[in-house]
Amino acid sequence: MKPDTAKVTFAVRGMTCAACQSFVQKTLEEQPGVRQAGVNLMLHNATVSFDPALISPDALVAVVNETGYEAELSAPRASMTEEQLQREREDAAEYRGLVLKAGVSLAAGIVAMATMGWMHQGPWRWAHAALALLVMVWAGRRFYVKAFSAMRHGAADMNTLIALGTGAAFFYSLFSPHDIYYESVIFIIALVLTGNALEARAKRKTSAALQALAHLQPATARVLRDGVEHETPMEALRVGDVLIARPGERIAADGVVVSGSSAVDESMLTGEPIPIEKAAGDGVTGGTLNRNGVLQFRITALGAESVLEQVLRLLRDAQGEKAPMQRLADRVSAVFVPVVVGLAVLTAIAFGFRQAVAVLVIACPCAMGLAVPAAIMVATGRAARMGLLFRNGEALERLSRVDTVVFDKTGTLTEGRPEVVAFEAAAGWDTAATLVLAASVERWSEHPLAESVVRYNTAPLLPAEHFQALPGLGAEAEIGGRRVVIGKRALLEERGIMLPEYDAQGSLGRTTLWLAVDGDYAGMFAVADRTRASAPAAVKSLLEMGLHVWMVTGDQESTARAVAAEVGITEIVAGVLPAGKLDVLRRLQKEGRVTAMVGDGINDAPALAAAEVGIAMASGSDVAMAAADLTVMRADLDLIRQALQLSRATVSTMRTNLFWALAYNVIAIPAAAFGMLNPVLAAAAMSLSSVSVLANSLRLARRRIS
Repeated sequence: MKPDTAKVTFAVRGMTCAACQSFVQKTLEEQPGVRQAGVNLMLHNATVSFDPALISPDALVAVVNETGYEAELSAPRASMTEEQLQREREDAAEYRGLVLKAGVSLAAGIVAMATMGWMHQGPWRWAHAALALLVMVWAGRRFYVKAFSAMRHGAADMNTLIALGTGAAFFYSLFSPHDIYYESVIFIIALVLTGNALEARAKRKTSAALQALAHLQPATARVLRDGVEHETPMEALRVGDVLIARPGERIAADGVVVSGSSAVDESMLTGEPIPIEKAAGDGVTGGTLNRNGVLQFRITALGAESVLEQVLRLLRDAQGEKAPMQRLADRVSAVFVPVVVGLAVLTAIAFGFRQAVAVLVIACPCAMGLAVPAAIMVATGRAARMGLLFRNGEALERLSRVDTVVFDKTGTLTEGRPEVVAFEAAAGWDTAATLVLAASVERWSEHPLAESVVRYNTAPLLPAEHFQALPGLGAEAEIGGRRVVIGKRALLEERGIMLPEYDAQGSLGRTTLWLAVDGDYAGMFAVADRTRASAPAAVKSLLEMGLHVWMVTGDQESTARAVAAEVGITEIVAGVLPAGKLDVLRRLQKEGRVTAMVGDGINDAPALAAAEVGIAMASGSDVAMAAADLTVMRADLDLIRQALQLSRATVSTMRTNLFWALAYNVIAIPAAAFGMLNPVLAAAAMSLSSVSVLANSLRLARRRIS
């Protein structure tokens, strides 16, 4: 984003179709200083990039309000959680209002239908007119207000069609001596409102993932001050506060455990069902569930810096971004309403007024506007529950076209940290006692290889004296009066210590650490970066899907080939710098490949950004995740296959939705024009078309992905 560009997202209520969305977006884009505007029908919001020197957020909101829609900025310092909860309350209130108005309108329509026999008699005729007018002014007021506002701005939307259809029918009935359509006016409004209510209910289901995440954060937390617990609202917490989480309670904020131990369920973030053991020094994440112990932890992040807030924001942004397929619907919607009005005029001239009203009512772009965003919302919500976070809808759609997956090695195909895979004590040395001596030295070293030795040992450690780190070689110390040296072969040979000929260096990607005690060879450690348990099966499944799978790494050739052989990859590029990884991606793209790059480190960021879809492991660096289109929240590479399957299913659903939305109008408009549908049936059919698109999208939440 340019330095002189700001970005704001604000609520826009009252949009009901693709034409509404296009109208609001076009209005915003026409304002001076606006660089880009995106309006989301499903989330009822607008995201605008603008020059703050030329226009302000308040002015943007005012512009939208002038169009007849209701826009409002979020409260200052409101968190994503608070915004989502507020949106849920507003959606619930809107749904209740629609149900009430639809119910009353349907009842009025039934009364009008039951008394049709007396409709042509003077008092009854005026009673029907008054009943229709009441429904129009009270229940249907939103259609006429928005239609008038759109007309003032030289635009037209679904409200224009409903207002023209019902308004024309009402005034025609008012002055016609014979043809009276008051009951049609009432039923059209009632059925459209019923459809709107069903849409509102279905839309709330599509945002279930956002709702679930927002409800994870507790309203209060237990703060420990001066040894006393205080129940404190979340907004009063500060970084550095010590909180208490009892069994069965949600962790209130991100932090580091200072005392206690427990198993914590992190499935809300990672999709991993097995609770993770936590003890002093371990990090905890706000929103996760404390299972069986009491934890005291110090807050390290709140608000926008917390993991829960970042996940919420990423998920909302992903659901709010338009997929490329949406552009077709936008182009059609831009000209749809004016074309339908023209067709209605021609129908009135050629076939009659009743048919013209039916054309106006049935030709609604609602289904077209919901076709793509509904599928994206359901799919990204499903992905989040699986442990997959998409940056936007475009990434979700692009992933379906990927034919080549490129893996980094360290931290991606492997665990990313060395582990002792074998320990062999020298002849005559006790294995357990020798291991304790080595670990007692290495616990003072910060080297990753030293940490692997400490983790491998399970016995109590001994005190060490005169510890000395030998950079690039190893370490030494005195343990119980005995001189212990551990490190590379060269270090021990320099000390004149005789070692066996065996060396695991380079064999299956292993590194050897040699151990000597009081000048004598005492043992040998084989250390390796373990391959992820899920890697072989994940690679196999990708190959079975017909994808090309590569490994590109900065490691040496022998290590790379050992890991590649273990996981089943035959296409390997080793010993390359970050620029080399980027070159490999560009070469594959020049060959016509659609690539996905999977990595975790800072050195993977350029390749992640260059690939059609960048996939980052959440255990990796923040830079890698910032450059990625998709973040895998747990260390299971099979999630990449699941993401590919989900993206393909989503694109298929979007295409189906768009096909039926377009086919509906192609079939329905001529049927209405030729008198095969009366206006009331047209209203019912129009409402059902939108609900069917939403129902088809919701199937993604239950679709089997295995």
